[in-house]
Amino acid sequence: TRDLLRRRMYISRRCSELVAHIQNTNTQYNLPVFRKKLSRKYNHAGVPERFEDPEVRKSVEVDLAMIESLDQILKQLEWHIEKVARQHDYHTLYLLRSIPGVGQILALVILYEVHDIKRFPRVQDFSSYARLIRPVKESDGKWAGHSNKKIGNHHLKWAIKEAAILMLRDSAQAKTYLAKYERKYNKGKALGIFTHKLGRAIYFMLKNKEAFDMKRFFDQ
Repeated sequence: TRDLLRRRMYISRRCSELVAHIQNTNTQYNLPVFRKKLSRKYNHAGVPERFEDPEVRKSVEVDLAMIESLDQILKQLEWHIEKVARQHDYHTLYLLRSIPGVGQILALVILYEVHDIKRFPRVQDFSSYARLIRPVKESDGKWAGHSNKKIGNHHLKWAIKEAAILMLRDSAQAKTYLAKYERKYNKGKALGIFTHKLGRAIYFMLKNKEAFDMKRFFDQ
């Protein structure tokens, strides 16, 4: 199921690339920007007709046809994954959905990339695996530096960072918390601190089998 989710992410990225190609082509011909999301089939009407050159128009038509086809595959795949996930660990999926801004896909990615929180004896181990802190390089159980920047799970890091961004979009309290660190550090560092804080919260949520608590999150 985890591999199916990774394939879903691959297909989703291909859709984004196709949308970006249409938008870039639109910019090259100095045409008005699109006001609606091109990833939605019902927004495709009239898009190819923007372009006078028949070859360019055909290229855009091909992009739109591929987007529609991939979108159907994504819908079927997401339905299958969600059905399987409910049989595997519905309770954990429900807990992850309690995080503000986390929808079905992010919850599924976190669920299957973590697999079993018991694999991580300490929150530091989880943070390192999720690339939320720089992993420590060890040799024969001894510290050997910080050179292993690519150790860990980049899928999990992506999911937790996306969850942090979505929380910041909707929560005034989260924005205030981030602003405090932006005054002390740069924006990238502040976002990293907030993402790490959310990753720690996810670890203890799953370990203690508790839903997300916004008050506790900002009090700690």
